[in-house]
Amino acid sequence: MTVEDVKQVSVKEVATKESATKKATTKAASKKPASSKATSPKVPSRKPKAPKKAEEKKILVIVESPAKAKTIEKYLGPAYTVKASMGHLIDLPKSRLAIDVESNFEPEYITVRGRAKLLKELQMDAKKADTVLLASDNDREGEAIAWHLKNAISAKTDKVPIQRIAFNEITPGAIRGAVEHPAPIDEAKVNAQKARRVLDRLVGYNLSPLLWKKVKNGLSAGRVQSVALRLICEREKEVEAFIPDEYWTLEADFKSGKSSYTAQLVLWDGAKPDMKSEADVQAIIDIVKNGECVVTEIRETEKTVRPKAPFTTSQLQQTAANRLGFTSRKTMQIAQQLYEGVNLGSSRVGLITYMRTDSVRISQIALDEVREWIGKNFPGDLPEKAQEYSVGKKAQDAHEAIRPTFVGYTPDEISDHLTKDQLKIYTIIWERFVCSQMNSAKTRTLSADITARGGQQSGIFRISGTKIVEKGFYHVMKLLTSKDDRGTAFPPLKKGDAVAIDQFRPEQHFTQGPPRYTDASIVKTLEEKGIGRPSTYVPIISVLLDRYYVSRSSKQLVPTLLGRMINDLLVENFPHVVDAGFTASMETKLDEVEEAAVHWPDMIREFWTPFKDRVEEVGKTLESFKGTLDEVTDYVCEKCGKAMMKKLGRFGFFLACSGFPDCRNARSIPLARCPKCSGDIISRKTRGRGKEFFGCTKYPECDFISHFKPSGEYCPKCNWFLAEKNDRKRGERTACINPDCGYVPPSESEEVPVIAGEGKDDGDE
Repeated sequence: MTVEDVKQVSVKEVATKESATKKATTKAASKKPASSKATSPKVPSRKPKAPKKAEEKKILVIVESPAKAKTIEKYLGPAYTVKASMGHLIDLPKSRLAIDVESNFEPEYITVRGRAKLLKELQMDAKKADTVLLASDNDREGEAIAWHLKNAISAKTDKVPIQRIAFNEITPGAIRGAVEHPAPIDEAKVNAQKARRVLDRLVGYNLSPLLWKKVKNGLSAGRVQSVALRLICEREKEVEAFIPDEYWTLEADFKSGKSSYTAQLVLWDGAKPDMKSEADVQAIIDIVKNGECVVTEIRETEKTVRPKAPFTTSQLQQTAANRLGFTSRKTMQIAQQLYEGVNLGSSRVGLITYMRTDSVRISQIALDEVREWIGKNFPGDLPEKAQEYSVGKKAQDAHEAIRPTFVGYTPDEISDHLTKDQLKIYTIIWERFVCSQMNSAKTRTLSADITARGGQQSGIFRISGTKIVEKGFYHVMKLLTSKDDRGTAFPPLKKGDAVAIDQFRPEQHFTQGPPRYTDASIVKTLEEKGIGRPSTYVPIISVLLDRYYVSRSSKQLVPTLLGRMINDLLVENFPHVVDAGFTASMETKLDEVEEAAVHWPDMIREFWTPFKDRVEEVGKTLESFKGTLDEVTDYVCEKCGKAMMKKLGRFGFFLACSGFPDCRNARSIPLARCPKCSGDIISRKTRGRGKEFFGCTKYPECDFISHFKPSGEYCPKCNWFLAEKNDRKRGERTACINPDCGYVPPSESEEVPVIAGEGKDDGDE
């Protein structure tokens, strides 16, 4: 099918087949002020011819989510009924191991609690249908869902043909093409999911009870989450062990005619300047402040900047975290919405391809479409041949890269139909994909060296400016563009120019230790080490946060006291299980199961025998740590008068009466004194999103709240509490919470010194 064929059919044509009721509803819902943006864009549907005599059939299509069902139902017409399974309907029970370790590790599946009614409805719908098409996601979990549904339906009726359909995008053409080419369920992919589920169950249901017995009830350990926890804890040890060294840098403001500019000292007496203290800097300033300064060299270099490949799952999460400040969970939730379908006026369409992928591969149809769009809008930046990107060695390459389903849907054109966050995620996906097939950009950098002499010694101050000389893919890059990409101005200097120092700008620094992990960096590390897969990155982080093994501080992942205790216990007693290399090797074996190269029970058996023996040995020899985290406080129970204990619960530390179980009083730990009523400030969470804030215990009588965590100290000026603040400009700091005070502790409020140069009077400071 050519690109011209693709452009002949629009979603609007599909919409005309809807009922009058649906038309009326759509018309009412899409009323907006007349504008070019508000108009529903026409989209190529890539729709093959509909199956012959489709109207005479009754076909049931089962997908995973209601949003996806709503989108797909609009494409298939009245002969099709689309229902949602809401994810897994059949799974392992939560109350017991349910793995027959004596008989090839066969799992014991049951209907998920609360899902029996839905399963029965799908079975009844299947009985009435002529054909059942299972359209769950095209990955291991989706294949397992389809396999369970097939077995459940076949148990009630063996007369209905059941087939599997798969697609990478939710568009009219992709859906109709999938319907026309059904296939059997991939048993190897099902086995890979079964092996992973069994492996995780054996690890979790053996290590978790051990933690309950030796540390605290309600804890958990997992095959992959424990490795991620180990990485975070080891990084924290590096952060704590790091001893910063002081060093200084020196910049100078120069003047040449009416122009002024700032350059940095890069060489002193032919070597990199070694300035360990303020005295070292001052010594250099004293030497050069009265000397001559001349532009001794100007260099020009050109650089080719190649566009990046389209997004994989991990790259999308990392970019959204670094550029937009989104957590991995938020990014994937929004991507899911874009994939399942968004209303664009009179039509509903999936805007991006499947968002769980480790491949940068692009289909030929998509390449033809984006090259046609570039040729029409930026003909000078269309390469002669399509840009090619290599797929990583560890990639499964089961899906295309994440890309827009229709490149003609530019972010500007559909912005009125998306939420603010949806538009941001869609924009970076659209920009990354279109840029990937455009010409490279070229930049030119000019660098000027200014030699400042003082007696027999001299230093070189350097200033650079970069500008884009060939925009290439930068023509369409907006949201993804950084300050470095935009270039910097270069002063009008030429070799031999004499310049004057206006003032010096010495600045104190301290060497920085290794940074704590963030959502973006832990996902990058897990991917590089081969731990987990695109579908598991978000659950790994979520479990660690939910179990209070890790907390977020200024978007950094910090291990809690509990998390470090659990990690130390696992590393000491089960080093093999929480080893990154071992976990990566298990992921590779699961891939081999999916390729039908490994018999999954053999893989599990190889792991299980030594693991079981080790669990039994540790259970007998490990000392108990129960109660070691409890701490007596000075707080008194207001109900019985006994001392309150500081205890660790599921959501962190709290106060509980020492008279438990006779007295069950418990409350949050006060973090500060309320500046309005002298009540206690405690941690609270908003409804729904669960975002933390800090409020008074006397609410609603006192409505004081703060979004900054109290530091435990109070302001010497106004007596309000000091809080931990963070922003991009000033970084982490402690400051008074009183907006009318602005007090900052002296160690955090020191300004960069400015030292006058030759010809500047003290009165001008």
